[in-house]
Amino acid sequence: MDIYLHNQMKIENTQSQMRKGVLEYCILTLASAGEMYASDIITHLKEAKLIVVEGTLYPLLTRLKNAGLLSYEWKESDQGPPRKYYSLTPKGHDFCQELSNTWTELTLSVNQITKTK
Repeated sequence: MDIYLHNQMKIENTQSQMRKGVLEYCILTLASAGEMYASDIITHLKEAKLIVVEGTLYPLLTRLKNAGLLSYEWKESDQGPPRKYYSLTPKGHDFCQELSNTWTELTLSVNQITKTK
């Protein structure tokens, strides 16, 4: 494998890991605004250039629900079968606030380091 291709693969992997690291926080933040259908979450993430496919989103939503951070409710849809709408639990609100504090601290730290180079 040539060095360019090898380096490109490393960069893409690192970029992917960075996005995954903030995905939970973004999903919880979106859900903090009110009930959200999974496709609405995907739309918001895509608009923010955090492209996520259903195969990534649904296991993450299940993990967040099992952790007690999200709950869901089935609602009838006039466009097909009932839909699952997600919302934050009280525990999810607290967790999201802690992530928000961490994100603020982290961005300040990273900005300080990257601006000094």
